[in-house]
Order: sequence, then structure tokens, then C-alpha cells
Amino acid sequence: MEIREFQDMIREIFYENDRKRGVEATMLWLVEEVGELAESLRKGKGIGEEMADVFAWLVSLANLLDINLEEEVKKKYPNRCSRCHKNPCGCGV
Repeated sequence: MEIREFQDMIREIFYENDRKRGVEATMLWLVEEVGELAESLRKGKGIGEEMADVFAWLVSLANLLDINLEEEVKKKYPNRCSRCHKNPCGCGV
């Protein structure tokens, strides 16, 4: 599945709820999920599930802001480091 396909799927399923919740509350949910990911990493279990949740909430936020996340990722990371422009990265970021 491409990022755009996932973003479209999340929009279809959750957009109305996300719209009612709003940008700020959706951002808070994203931050909460990042916290749950941190806890999963500490405990060493459920990491993949929490990563999926973080990604889904990030996509929900992008939908609310009318941002095509796939296009933005391709612009920012065009198969090379966004800082030193090398592949693999030579700047150690």
C-alpha cells in the first residue's frame, strides 16, 4: 500500500470524526500515541502496533490540514539525506 492509499483509507474511515474533533485535539491524540510508543519501547512489546497508531494519527492530522503526506515525504526525502544530499547519509544525522 502506498502512503497516499493509506491516507485515503484513513480519510474515508475517520475524517468526519477527525473534523469534529479538530486539529488541536487530533494533535493531542497523536502526542498521546507517541507516548504509548515510548512506553512500548521501554517494555519491549507492542511496538509495531503503537507505530501503526502513531502513523494513523499523523495521517489524520495531515487530512485535516489538507496535506498530501506522500508528496511531502517525497519532497523532503528524495532518496537521499535531506541535509547532505548523499545516499547513504554522510553527515551523521
